[in-house]
Amino acid sequence: MQLDVLTALRRLEAESAAGDFFFLDPPYRMQKSYSETLEFLAQSRLLRPTSIVIAEHEQRFDPGEVFGSLHRYRKLEQGDAALSFYRT
Repeated sequence: MQLDVLTALRRLEAESAAGDFFFLDPPYRMQKSYSETLEFLAQSRLLRPTSIVIAEHEQRFDPGEVFGSLHRYRKLEQGDAALSFYRT
């Protein structure tokens, strides 16, 4: 899909899609996209009880610990990049 992330996620949700893994890698300068996307996923039907959401981001930027039902349970840092892992 060549759509912005929220439009694509809404379309997938309307099609009753669900996933095990969601990997977010927006351009680092789009920091607002992290919270918008994580907040949407937290309240959507796209996540299963065992789904994992992984957000790649700059090490110096913290996307947040909690988004509704999503809680960060792990953060890996390497160089200037980091991965935050979330689950319900």
